[in-house]
Amino acid sequence: MPPPEQTPPQSSLPEAVSRYGAQALADAAARARDISAAFGGTAPSGVTAVEVPLPEVDLARILSGPSGIGTAGLRLSLPDEAPAATPPAETGTPIPGLYYHPIPEPDPVRVDEVSRRIKSWALDEVSLYPDDWAEEFDGFSVGSYMVGCHPDAPTIDHLMIATRLMVAENAVDDCYCEDHGGSPVGLGERLLLAHTALDPLYTTGEYQADWAKSLHADAPRRAYRSAMEYFVQQGSDSQADRYRHDMARLHLGYLAEAAWAQEDRVPEVWEYLAMRQFNNFRPCPTITDTVGGYELPADLHARPAMQKVIALAGNATTIVNDLYSYTKELDAPGRHLNLPVVIAEREDLSDRDAYLKSVEVHNDLMHDFETAAAALAAELPLPSVQRFLRGVAAWVDGNHHWHQNNTYRYSLPDFW
Repeated sequence: MPPPEQTPPQSSLPEAVSRYGAQALADAAARARDISAAFGGTAPSGVTAVEVPLPEVDLARILSGPSGIGTAGLRLSLPDEAPAATPPAETGTPIPGLYYHPIPEPDPVRVDEVSRRIKSWALDEVSLYPDDWAEEFDGFSVGSYMVGCHPDAPTIDHLMIATRLMVAENAVDDCYCEDHGGSPVGLGERLLLAHTALDPLYTTGEYQADWAKSLHADAPRRAYRSAMEYFVQQGSDSQADRYRHDMARLHLGYLAEAAWAQEDRVPEVWEYLAMRQFNNFRPCPTITDTVGGYELPADLHARPAMQKVIALAGNATTIVNDLYSYTKELDAPGRHLNLPVVIAEREDLSDRDAYLKSVEVHNDLMHDFETAAAALAAELPLPSVQRFLRGVAAWVDGNHHWHQNNTYRYSLPDFW
């Protein structure tokens, strides 16, 4: 399998363009660049959260070029009146051949403030990590991550909703499953008890106190409990229940991967991808409306077409993680399952060819995500739906930007 050419990043709407038309698809295809313009830039900390009106633009001018999956000439252009986005100050190298969309560099003022607040929360409120983990915590660059993924968040407080949850989820992954004492043995019990910090236990008075005390027993449970308390203060009941559901999905995916580790088994490729639809980033883009200070109504969020969009977004962004963390996981003790490793084993390919095929899988998922989002935008041209779809697309793009530029954590294999 020859290595792909280093192609410029491009915004592409697949063959759905010809079926649904440029006007209806434009909102679904809007990338993080015109989100920044649409919402008038970022708001300083302390500004009251308000519903931000959608812009009035000539959508017919947004899309141009031929349609069709893989069409290199298809481009997404901004409306004439929208200001050009500042090019990102990239520090890392994008994966050659990977289909992605660049974003403006995350607002450094917001990044610094989110970074300051999240470290204070981690140390002072939940005692998340010991002193010798400080460098790793800082190297994660969660402030840059969340600011880049949520460009329409009206205030720092809204950004902190996502930031606390992201850090708590990573604490569970690290401490229960991965780098810092994690093990597949007994994982189900640990995850179930931690999940009660998100989805509270209702039991008799005799035992309620024991459960409440258990929420402070370890760093993952302390982080889950605190992050969820902040979330429910600003989100609606349906948004909180939605998040709990997606976290249960995440924990189920952890358990499948743990089972394969205990069995010392490499799953089939389709089985691995099924696990990755659960053990993925889905809980993050699914709350994009909460972080944006509005709500996508529960009946619209629950529609199968919307669930497909969110699932595909989670799948694509998680394969991005597989690809950028590939060398990091190879250097870690034991065998870490990721898509290139599974494809190499199950399809008898070299490490290089398996990695390059994984890039193709990611690109297919991205095109499927954009096709599904475009179709849904055409079917439901409602402001909340359009904004939510833009928010999910912004999360997808911000996730790639963080992975590409976090050179503290990631480096690319020498396959090109």
